Amino acid sequence: MREQGRIERARELYDLAMFGGDTSALVTADQELDAVEAPIALERGKVLHVRFLNDRREDSQELVLFERAAELYHRLDDAGGEADALFWIGCWHQVVRDDSATGRPYFERSYALAQSVGDRKTMSYAVRHLGFAEKEAGRFDQARELLTESVTLRREIGFMPGVAAGLVALGYLSAETSDREAALGYLDEAQATAEQCGAKGVLGWIERARTQI
Repeated sequence: MREQGRIERARELYDLAMFGGDTSALVTADQELDAVEAPIALERGKVLHVRFLNDRREDSQELVLFERAAELYHRLDDAGGEADALFWIGCWHQVVRDDSATGRPYFERSYALAQSVGDRKTMSYAVRHLGFAEKEAGRFDQARELLTESVTLRREIGFMPGVAAGLVALGYLSAETSDREAALGYLDEAQATAEQCGAKGVLGWIERARTQI
């Protein structure tokens, strides 16, 4: 049901409870409104996250929005939505607060829930950031395995900007393990992929990576 339809239904249920005396209608009204609020909270949080990446100024509302989305999706028994929200909670801890240890269980739970509903895109995000956590911990073989899984999942669903981003991450990892040839190979493949799918932002990442490798 479209969002406006859910809001209209909630109004009808309010009338039924308020004037018709059927207070059981309030439970369904809550569900209708939760289904509207959850994706809005999630998307607002993601907008704030991109702003953080651009200016590096933390907004405490970002975490509040992701936690609210996770709560609502859990209440709705929407495993896919909850998996997405949990990933972003983990991302907030890892990226905004530089705390992969706190973010890890959110990524793990996100991956498990996404896998249960066949959501390979969310799986690819969760496993990518688990790979970053492994890299930070100096466990490079495990990091490579997880980052490669992320790229594989993205190829399977045709998420090519994500493939390009994943190849950049593998390039950095190869450079960190002193395999410059492999690193440049990953960046060349990432550039070809990004150019083909028009991922201009990723092309900027590749350019920066080449100056650092």
